[in-house]
Amino acid sequence: KKIGQIKSGKMGAVTPLVKRKIVKKKVNHFRRHHWDRYKKIGQRVTWRKPKGIDSVVRRRFKGNIRMPNAGYGSNKRTKHLLPNGLKKFSVSNVNELEVLLMQNRHYAAEIAHNVSSRKRALIVERAAQLNVKLLNGHAKLNTEQAE
Repeated sequence: KKIGQIKSGKMGAVTPLVKRKIVKKKVNHFRRHHWDRYKKIGQRVTWRKPKGIDSVVRRRFKGNIRMPNAGYGSNKRTKHLLPNGLKKFSVSNVNELEVLLMQNRHYAAEIAHNVSSRKRALIVERAAQLNVKLLNGHAKLNTEQAE
């Protein structure tokens, strides 16, 4: 079989070279200390480091919320990997898509949000020729041509 072929024998569906299992050390977000006490803080729970002299969270007492630190980081090999096993690469025009010609088993292209529908159609067409996976190839494309 050629590189890039899948079990059914069809070209087109790009599979990653090595599919690694992504393990997250912590999946839920770090909540701010006393986020549940105040209505204002509870609406948008963003982390703020506690700086009080008596703060039990800052002093890391048992039974209190954990503070973020470098130990919660992702594995270097699986960092920035999408669930399909590829990394995201933002594309604004057809020329930027050419970069992924030899890297189509490691990276998937994502069309930038400010690209017009006319250029999107060209990018989608070229990606199919280069066998590059597009994450949002269907977005903002007109299904009917204007008369």
